[in-house]
Amino acid sequence: MNPVANIWKHPKTTVAGVLIAIVSISGVLAQQGVTLGSAGTGTVVSLVGGLATALLGLLARDPESAGAAGAGSTQKLGAWALIALLLPLPFLGGCTGQTVAQDIVNWTPALESAVATVDSTAALLAPADAPIFTTATTGFDAASALLAAQAKAYLANPSAGTLAQMQAQIVVLQQQVNAALLQAARIVNPASQQHALAAIQAVGAVVSAILSLVQSVSGKAAVAQMAADSSIKLAAVRSLLDENRAAVAVAAHYAEPVAVARMQVAQAEASQIQSGF
Repeated sequence: MNPVANIWKHPKTTVAGVLIAIVSISGVLAQQGVTLGSAGTGTVVSLVGGLATALLGLLARDPESAGAAGAGSTQKLGAWALIALLLPLPFLGGCTGQTVAQDIVNWTPALESAVATVDSTAALLAPADAPIFTTATTGFDAASALLAAQAKAYLANPSAGTLAQMQAQIVVLQQQVNAALLQAARIVNPASQQHALAAIQAVGAVVSAILSLVQSVSGKAAVAQMAADSSIKLAAVRSLLDENRAAVAVAAHYAEPVAVARMQVAQAEASQIQSGF
């Protein structure tokens, strides 16, 4: 007998019920101090990947989902939401300072690569647009190089002093990205604007991830100061951000499904806005 088919013969078995049961079990385990953190990110991602397959497989056979128009897509969203909750959010907190420091250092090659792409993008723009783009992004090289150096210093010595330097520098780079997005949006030539925004968005995706990492190991007062130093708020550039590009970058970095990364990116952005960025 097919166990997946047989499970639905129980009168109270639905995907919603399965989700609630899993959440309840995870809550009990948490109360007992049992977590999956020590298993390692790769192991937990594999476990959650298996859970995703099982949940979505059950969803396809859920009689309640099949019986209501649109219920299937809603249930799938709920399943992915649960998966995102179960998956460790590496750049949303819950990690040690040393782990975060290593993760920030691990992000720096992607940052350097994105900045290198920015440096070569001006050649793709219309002659009248290239100077605008170059001026808007002129500080990226120095700011990203300094941040990379500070990340390595913080990894070697995760002290309050090295963290304070990184807190200030990530805000500097984030503000440069936000200002550059606003400048690029003023480029009239559609092709030039598309190239310019894509290059800046790639840098912004990495900067946002690093900002969340720094935020996760910073106290409330420090985060408040960082937010106060952010004069160009996310609300001003939100329409110019490419959340899918950010999700792809996060998914590749943490070796996880893009659907899960997309939710993590949304949560990180919401956390930053709530903190005043």
